[in-house]
Amino acid sequence: MSRNMFEPVYQKIFPFWKEISEEEKNYICDHSLALTYPKGTVIKDGDGCSGVIFVRSGCLRLYMLSDEGKEITLYRLHGGDMCMLSASCVLKSVTFDVFVDAEENSECYIINGQAFSAVSERNPQIKIFALETAVSRFSDVMWVMQQILFMSMDKRLAIFLADETARTGSDTVTLTHEQIAKYIGSAREVVSRTLKYFAAEGIVALKRGGVKILDRKKLKKICGT
Repeated sequence: MSRNMFEPVYQKIFPFWKEISEEEKNYICDHSLALTYPKGTVIKDGDGCSGVIFVRSGCLRLYMLSDEGKEITLYRLHGGDMCMLSASCVLKSVTFDVFVDAEENSECYIINGQAFSAVSERNPQIKIFALETAVSRFSDVMWVMQQILFMSMDKRLAIFLADETARTGSDTVTLTHEQIAKYIGSAREVVSRTLKYFAAEGIVALKRGGVKILDRKKLKKICGT
């Protein structure tokens, strides 16, 4: 039963699927779960191996937490995306703690990390896939760090607003100042102050629970594009 449920998806997302044995296919499927996470659920709370996460629908946020409790969003996962950094038992070179929570009601397939690791030890092509998947996300992580370390606050915020509206196809970003601050690794007060400046310049309009883009040309100029 479990193989009938999971295999159609795994055939599409795993390039190694045809190369592993029937026993190993059964083993991976038997150690998979189909889970639904309500919005706000903490899926991975720092240390530990939560497994390989494949998002079928919804949105997950992966982030780090500073010693002072400040959240830094590394990237988000949408339908069709996979997360390997949540499976520290598979990628033993990943020694930092990551947190994962559900930004929206999300449906996911979770492969037990220990089980995936055991199969990967016998199949180099699986280990290569896991490493390549993780490395592809590190470019996102480095982009976040570059923004925090080297970009001015107004440019970071402008880039976030431009990217978010491009992703959703809407001129309104339906996020609170607190949520935006978490995404860009800043403080709510700083975000609010910068948004008020944008509003005074006619770039955005501030509304309850959201920010509406009024002048995309000015916004892109701040982004440097």
